[in-house]
Amino acid sequence: MAGYRGKSAAVVSGVLATVLVLSACSQKKAPDAAGPTSSNSNATASAASSAPQVAPAVLSFNPGKDATGVNPMTPIKVGVAGGSLSAVKLTNLEGKQVKGALSADKRSWSSAEALGYNRLYSLEATATNAAGQQTSTTSNFSTLKPANMTMPYIQTAAGGGIAPGVTFGVGQVVRIHFDEPIPDRKAAQAAIAVKTEPAQVGGFSWLDNSNVYWRTKNYMKPGTKVSITAKAYGKNFGNSLYGQADTSAWFRVGDKHISIVDDRTKMIKVYSNDRLIRTMPTSMGRDARIKGDNGPIDLRTNSGPHVVVGGEKKIKMDSATFGLSKGDEAYKKVVPVGVRISYDGEYVHWADWSIAQQGKVNVSHGCLNVSPANAYWFYDFSVPGDIVDVRNTGRNLAVWNSGFWNISWAGWVANSAA
Repeated sequence: MAGYRGKSAAVVSGVLATVLVLSACSQKKAPDAAGPTSSNSNATASAASSAPQVAPAVLSFNPGKDATGVNPMTPIKVGVAGGSLSAVKLTNLEGKQVKGALSADKRSWSSAEALGYNRLYSLEATATNAAGQQTSTTSNFSTLKPANMTMPYIQTAAGGGIAPGVTFGVGQVVRIHFDEPIPDRKAAQAAIAVKTEPAQVGGFSWLDNSNVYWRTKNYMKPGTKVSITAKAYGKNFGNSLYGQADTSAWFRVGDKHISIVDDRTKMIKVYSNDRLIRTMPTSMGRDARIKGDNGPIDLRTNSGPHVVVGGEKKIKMDSATFGLSKGDEAYKKVVPVGVRISYDGEYVHWADWSIAQQGKVNVSHGCLNVSPANAYWFYDFSVPGDIVDVRNTGRNLAVWNSGFWNISWAGWVANSAA
């Protein structure tokens, strides 16, 4: 019996060992089938609870919320920290969307066009953080309300418009006319830029609070391109007078046309690009002072470089326009053709009634009388901005009367606001 029991015990022991080995193998495979053990679950939960949380993206606006009096030229900006911009929309009350541009890294946005005066705008932006969480914010603001507005008009000195690419003479002067008096000339002048190609020295001069003029130091070079821009919108020209809109113009300079008129010889010598091409006898304003409606009238032609205004036909000439409405000296007549050279009525014009005096004696009321043939030729030759330089009459041409070149460069720029 002892031997049997011993054998049985050995068998039982072997079976138990086998069971224990199988149990141990089963315990190692259990996690794959049924998930982590309680100790592993606790470790995972602990790790999850200790992971850092991703903060929401933070949006910033410039101008800030509920801002007022915003200049419409100020770029509206949106920025984000801790994320990227996914949507930005700037609209006015009518729902019109303002153009804008998103930066390459999507961390900033800026408006790309001007806003309107005295308008309310709504700015909506959405940003996304690294975890995909979105943050949205809306900001409202309003733009400034001008007390008044002024429009700049780019013109010739004589007040004519400048068609793109039109050709003018080498002496053309540019005027920028504001339709309201300017309290701050410096601010208004700073809004204007004139570019010459090829580059030449130029400068501004104010004759009054509504008109600033520009010319070069010397006559412009033939072939020059002149570009003028007035960036007035959003600019305060003093006392809350703001620019109404921007404007621009450009022209080209043609051949150099300079006519020299000498009272000593009673001749007009016409030069094209410094070459004498024609000599015309003339009869100028006579050396006399006569009684006018409001006092004495000086009949002498003005001396100095005149900037040609332009050619005209069927010119109605009436002495009453310069204060002579009655008496033997008064007149009304229609002249077939002529070229205006000043604002107070000086012309180089047809005068068949004074051909015998032309080149010999002055008999006119201030104009330059020439023969019909010479009048038509000069009309065809001339362009606005040409120079007719009258000399030795004893009477000086005023700056306001197309005498913009009858003043030194130092005198010209002395009236600049820069």
